[in-house]
Amino acid sequence: MKYTEEHEWLNPEGELIVVGITEHAATQLGDIVFVDLPEPGTTVSKGDEIVVIESVKAASDILAPLDGEIVEVNEALADNPALVNEDPLEGGWFFKMKPANMTELDSLMTESEYMDFIG
Repeated sequence: MKYTEEHEWLNPEGELIVVGITEHAATQLGDIVFVDLPEPGTTVSKGDEIVVIESVKAASDILAPLDGEIVEVNEALADNPALVNEDPLEGGWFFKMKPANMTELDSLMTESEYMDFIG
């Protein structure tokens, strides 16, 4: 897995990347009550705002971690946004994307680098 400074995790699955937020981010946000996901087929550029999360504390935007296309979203979050808090690294994933360039992953943090980043 790779990590961004925006507290997203990226897990390669073949030619796709599964994207969610880290346990650290989910804890900081508090209880998540709503998640607005992008439409499959959406082409995104790194840094685009593509997911909106609302928690009891605040609303937050999730940015596209890479250039590519959204190919699948986690429909379970529509009925149960708390999955992001309960299981951020498995059941609480947001979307799967096909990156334009898989080598962009090389510029992201490893788990140990992310742990150092969050202190």
